[in-house]
Amino acid sequence: MNFGIDAIAFDVAKIHLPIKTLANNRNIDPEKLEKGLGLMKMTLPDYHQDTVVFGANALTKLIIENAINLEDISRIYVGTESSIDSSKPIASFLVSMMEQKFGENRLAECDVVDFTFACIGGVDAMQNCIDFVRLNPTKKAIVVTTDIAKYDLNSTGEYTQGAGAVALLISSNPRIIAFDSNWATSTKGVFDFFKPYRTVSKEAITGNSNNENWFDNLEAEIEIHKDQPVFEGQYSNQCYMDRTRNAYFSFKKIANASTSVYDSWKSIIMHLPYSFQGRRMLSEIYSLDHKNHIISGNEDALEYQNKLKEISKSEEYRNFVNEKLQPAEIASSQIGNLYTGSIFMGFLSTLAHCYESKKDITNQKFGFLAYGSGSKSKVFEGTIQFNWATAVSKVNLFQTLEKSYEIGFETYEKLHKKELKTSVQVPKGEWILDKIENENPNLIGARYYKWID
Repeated sequence: MNFGIDAIAFDVAKIHLPIKTLANNRNIDPEKLEKGLGLMKMTLPDYHQDTVVFGANALTKLIIENAINLEDISRIYVGTESSIDSSKPIASFLVSMMEQKFGENRLAECDVVDFTFACIGGVDAMQNCIDFVRLNPTKKAIVVTTDIAKYDLNSTGEYTQGAGAVALLISSNPRIIAFDSNWATSTKGVFDFFKPYRTVSKEAITGNSNNENWFDNLEAEIEIHKDQPVFEGQYSNQCYMDRTRNAYFSFKKIANASTSVYDSWKSIIMHLPYSFQGRRMLSEIYSLDHKNHIISGNEDALEYQNKLKEISKSEEYRNFVNEKLQPAEIASSQIGNLYTGSIFMGFLSTLAHCYESKKDITNQKFGFLAYGSGSKSKVFEGTIQFNWATAVSKVNLFQTLEKSYEIGFETYEKLHKKELKTSVQVPKGEWILDKIENENPNLIGARYYKWID
């Protein structure tokens, strides 16, 4: 019996800023971002959207498009690093919203929880659900990855922003992909990218006259959470390479592979903070595990780096990228970073590309190289199943992305600063954030959502 992904659905922000517009306003050469990093657009949440909204939209599509009976779902596990509450998980919001739309108590016996480990949290959730279904073959689980990748204005991460969600149905005998039981992990506790609580002194806060009782009860130092991360790009890239390399060669050992593992993979799906990140990071693994041993790892540091640069520019490596990596990059270039959903969007992009190109990938092996800052990598593989094309026929990924609405730079900055108080696009056929409670003292901050037909 096989176990893996039976169905997939997605939701991404419906508005975008062209990368060229951002580059021109930041005095950056557009070609550096478009041709150098593979970026074309970055999607942004509208006023009525947050991570719960994106997750609920993707989950609703998954349920409707695949006629899922909610009583069959034993788990809804969420991967995110954009939680809107330090206690109440996004998964609990999703249960409430699905019952609001599909019927009270339909998910009353469903287990729900959030997984957080930067961009690999969704893979962690999926692995857990696969293990659960493997032990309980008659049961099904759903994984939802939902995130908003937001960076400070004028920062080096600004042009990689994105927003959206991917939902996966996990089952036995899946239609899309069945995963092998071999998983390799590499972990190290580092500060390459993180979202710490900052503190500000009580005396530094002004404008509290309307909240005197609330304000008097505050601590001398007040913790403030900020969506934008603390990161150092070059160090983060090195951590990505180190963890992924170690996990890859651990996987090779577990699989008892005597030759290059990547040669057996039809496509390679990697975490993509930006479209070309995978091809930039994979050159080291490609070189170290090449059948002709083009690099050994025993070179001195300068010689090692020079060889990697030379190999990454070679025609052989470019052909390798075009064959095994490029299909996963297509959607990323139009969306931006989805954090936990990035690797699954890369997988969906590859499936959609093969479906529209009428390429039969049945029985082909796909390799997955996942990464999350902090830091951890997981490497695993799966085999594409016979009914994959039928299962993805309703997804319409590229057609949906083509309908994205272009906004101007001024609107972008107002959205980023949360100065815009109305929606750019009128919501239709989707969930919205309806209200945040600010009057009832026992419910301050409670978020309420509703479906808009």
